[in-house]
Formats: sequence, C-alpha cells, structure tokens
Amino acid sequence: MSEIESSAPQARGPADHSVREQIVEAAGEHFSHYGYDKTTVSDLAKAIGFSKAYIYKFFDSKQAIGEAICAKTLSAIVAAVDEAVAGASTPTEKFRRMFKALVTTGVSLFFNDRKLYDIAAHSAGEGWPSARAYSERIRQILAEIVREGRESGEFERKTPLDETVQAIYLVMQPYVNPLLLQHNLDLVEDAPTRLSNLVLRSLAP
Repeated sequence: MSEIESSAPQARGPADHSVREQIVEAAGEHFSHYGYDKTTVSDLAKAIGFSKAYIYKFFDSKQAIGEAICAKTLSAIVAAVDEAVAGASTPTEKFRRMFKALVTTGVSLFFNDRKLYDIAAHSAGEGWPSARAYSERIRQILAEIVREGRESGEFERKTPLDETVQAIYLVMQPYVNPLLLQHNLDLVEDAPTRLSNLVLRSLAP
C-alpha cells in the first residue's frame, strides 16, 4: 500500500478525469513559475480557459488541487521506499535501505523538480492530509521493520514498540521531512549513514 490519500474529491467519470488532469497540470505549471502561495484559482481558470466556478466543480479549493499534486508525489516516494525495502534480506538492511531511499528520492525531487518539492514542503508545513498520510505510512514501514527485527532476535525487545518507532522517526525527520530536508542538504552525503549506524546500535539486543 504505497498510495497516499488526498482530500481532493474523486473523479466522476472519464471526461471529468481528463478535465481534472488538465487543471492539475495547469496548477503545476503556475506553482512552478509563481509559487503555491501567489497562485490563485482565478489564475488557473485564466490559464486553462475555464471559469473559476467550473474549476470548483472538480476541486473545492486551491489546497485540494495542491493535495492532488502532493499526494501523487508522496506516493512515488513511498513506492521507492517499498521497492528498496523489498530487496533487503534482514531488518538491519531494510532499515538502512529505507532511510537511504527516503533521502535519495527527497534530494532528487529537490534538485530535479522544485515545483513538486515545494508543494510537498508546503503540505508538510501546513499539515495537509496527504502529508499526514505520508508520515503515518513511513512510521508503519518503520514499525514493520522493527517488529521483524525483534521477532528474529536482531533488535532489542525491552522498549515499547511505539516509543522505539517514534524515537527513530524523530531522528530521521531532518532528512525525510521535505520542509526540513531543504535546510540539511549539505549533510545528506554523510549524516544518514551515521544516523543509521547510531539507530542500529541502539536497537542491538
């Protein structure tokens, strides 16, 4: 389950789906040129040639449009993590690959598609549903890895699982939260490996 939910309403048919995609595409272009905050629904309506009222038939707010873009972007990051973890044979290696995949995809997004990165960062700062769902999914993956490590005897079992997962998640935040990652780009080559080593030592039985 790598799909991130958004608060945007669902498509109502093939024709509607095409219009929704057109709106989202125009929004992406405007957000990239002018930024999310400076773009209005009226701007999008003019760019597409629709009335503002018509756009509101598909999205109830500008945030809902941003949500549609953000949910798709965050789902791609989770899919990359799922793929990385699936290729590992031990919980230790799964954790290393998870952390690395999160940082690698985040950095790639920052440098290669800033419009998507900026929307993801905005969603994290504002606590959008897509950002909360993304955060929860990452914690779920982390909990699965820790639980597997405990069952195999690879990780300690004394600390409550939820406490362990939350502590590790907090350690990872500067490199997996889009809002924070942009301020830590000069550390991404070295810090994730060092932090992974620190976390794994703390998990040793």
